[in-house]
Amino acid sequence: MYLLVGTAKGLFRYHSDDRTEWTALPPVLQGDEVYTTSYDVDTKTLYAGANSVFHGANVRRSRDWGENWDTGGSGLEYTADDPERVTRVWSLRPAGGGRVYAGVEASGLFRSDDGGDTWAEVRGLREHPTHETWEPGFGGKCLHTIAVDPFSADRLYIACSSGGIYRSDDDGDSWQPINQGIRAEFMPDDMQYPESGQCVHKFWLSPTTAGRLWLQNHGGVYRSDNGGDDWEYVGESLPSDFGFPVVGHPANPDCAYVLPVQRWPRWAPDNVLAVYRTRDAGQSWEALHNGLPQPSFSGVLRDAFTGDTETPFGLYFGTTSGAVYHSADEGVTWHLVAEDLPRIYSVVVAAEG
Repeated sequence: MYLLVGTAKGLFRYHSDDRTEWTALPPVLQGDEVYTTSYDVDTKTLYAGANSVFHGANVRRSRDWGENWDTGGSGLEYTADDPERVTRVWSLRPAGGGRVYAGVEASGLFRSDDGGDTWAEVRGLREHPTHETWEPGFGGKCLHTIAVDPFSADRLYIACSSGGIYRSDDDGDSWQPINQGIRAEFMPDDMQYPESGQCVHKFWLSPTTAGRLWLQNHGGVYRSDNGGDDWEYVGESLPSDFGFPVVGHPANPDCAYVLPVQRWPRWAPDNVLAVYRTRDAGQSWEALHNGLPQPSFSGVLRDAFTGDTETPFGLYFGTTSGAVYHSADEGVTWHLVAEDLPRIYSVVVAAEG
């Protein structure tokens, strides 16, 4: 198993045979901002979004777990007459059969059907009438989350900041905003539930229960049971309903994890770094912090928290202060993997398959 940690200055890699002892491998893509990585089990290909101050945004590929990389495919750019530009790659999602999706800044979705050799924009998304309401969040105008519905190959979900969450039921040809019931707390009181413009920070789609979604908003944690047609607020018992990542349990749809932070400054409430878990679909939450350092003044960004598919379920997160922690017992106990890394943007775990 590999743990892939994307940072402000490259990709750091760790390997383990037992999820207990982790061996550090040499860092790669040094100097690049790595906001996202993803592993395609079918083609044994590791993808990384490498954002270079010299070479711009690119999707790099490796077939030996990062020892060697290609220079990236062509077409990951808007047309010359487009007022927006592709400046960073934020999200990568292999979809089988050589298809890969890339979410970029400024908020757009690209698709490759040849494993990343060539890219083309999924134009229907930015052509949606609500696109004019999308504004940059604090981190930029980014399309940061992509999910392919395991129960319907033509159904896709994306989230962008700050535009909200959108769904396509026809393989990306057309899109609809599914933000009904999600509060945009930063808007005037009479405008807090718009069709689009919400600053969705992250969502997670269940692989085992059709229609179950968990969502961490700019303010608020939500659950949907019908593919985003409706949302229920479930953040009442959290110390803060503000945060960035959310991770669901792969086998238990009623179990999910969040990492609350204060709205400002962006660190844990009362300086207590803790992962919060619900096992009753959001009715209650429990703090899990055994093994985590206290007090803490770190935050965790939207893509810096993830889980594996092992039994028991394993969890992994990286902090803005450069530490990586893992739990092999569903969050009950935590252990340090690495520290003193650059600012951490993404954490991904991948099995060799």
